Amino acid sequence: MSTSKGQAHTEPMDRYDLVIAGGGYVGLSLALAVRQAVDLSVLVIEPQPFDVMRKDERASAVAAAAGRMLDELGVWQTIEPDAEPIRDMIVTDSKLQDVVRPVLLTFEGDTDNGEPFAHMVPNGVMVGALQDAARDAGVELVEAESVRDFVDEEARVLISLASGKVIEAGLLIAADGVRSRLRDLAGISTVKVDYDQVGIVTTVEHERPHEGRAVEHFLPAGPFAILPLKGNRSSLVWNERTSDARRMLDMDDFTFGLELERRFGKQLGALKELGPRKGFPLGMTLARSYVAPRFALIGDAAHGIHPIAGQGLNLGFKDAAALAEVIVAGARLGEDIGSLTVLERYQSWRRFDVVQMGMTCDLLNRLFSNRSDVLRHVRDFGLGVVERLPALKRMFIEEAAGNRGDVPRLLKGEAL
Repeated sequence: MSTSKGQAHTEPMDRYDLVIAGGGYVGLSLALAVRQAVDLSVLVIEPQPFDVMRKDERASAVAAAAGRMLDELGVWQTIEPDAEPIRDMIVTDSKLQDVVRPVLLTFEGDTDNGEPFAHMVPNGVMVGALQDAARDAGVELVEAESVRDFVDEEARVLISLASGKVIEAGLLIAADGVRSRLRDLAGISTVKVDYDQVGIVTTVEHERPHEGRAVEHFLPAGPFAILPLKGNRSSLVWNERTSDARRMLDMDDFTFGLELERRFGKQLGALKELGPRKGFPLGMTLARSYVAPRFALIGDAAHGIHPIAGQGLNLGFKDAAALAEVIVAGARLGEDIGSLTVLERYQSWRRFDVVQMGMTCDLLNRLFSNRSDVLRHVRDFGLGVVERLPALKRMFIEEAAGNRGDVPRLLKGEAL
């Protein structure tokens, strides 16, 4: 499993039932869920300082099902004051120079049970709440540290840290992102697609209130999403071709503001960029396997998808909920939680759902991120048909809320 398999190791200093490499939202939620349900020793290792993570000014869309999980874990009450519900959503499709952007599709923001299908949550607030709750639950958190290497043995995995320390665990979880080193060390291959796009992310302030409305403008270079935050502020996820995006990221504030206004429009009055302005290369990365002996992938380490449907984070939360349920059930039955017998249950649960969502986002991106007038007319006709079918629109809302499919207990708001 590891590049150093067969080499000599010093005797481990500490032993844990579960070690999670990656202390973001997904890794922390898994650690918290497991620790609250069963008496297992859990360690989370995070390369960044925790106070830096708490200062992350970006925001993420948290689906209703993920919100129920966070509530069941006891952190939603801390997050909710800073969370902005998405009350409705509109979809347009136009060229950048078009004067009028007709609304082709509208969605009400509530699910069948009356809750908003998603909230926009500041990243720093969410990770801070999870850090505090995990610590209170007895999870050991280590910052500014990382896994350098690991070796699976018959009854344990030996983990070498960048500091030189060696620890022992029953199960190692990789939650270290889409460019996961641990995935590579485990010998797990991936399917990759490069979209030659960059997602520009920033925050803007505007004169008039957004009333909780999310807007998705489909432009030839890719979707331009306006997502509501608390106050007269919105989070932007702006897709551009890589060459254009690099040029825009390097623009001075005045010139960038002009480009921003061309895409945002003037419906909310004057705009002011609050930042930070960052760019992220867009692609699809799907791991061919999610598990190996005493090892499992969750979140972006298992799957990186296009943000066109806003489901990347929520797929990660669903991974965490499913794996926590599998681990807790196995522990209660006296099973070895690091065995492939247990881990295969997680893999069989999650792989189809993830591949289906990844392929859907890939198709949507190819359909909408192009300059073909023929395809534009076809997709506009399709959006018009969906607009006239309320039952189909409700299905899309429930899917976006995370309420469809084989939903883990935590995402239903149920205890493990």
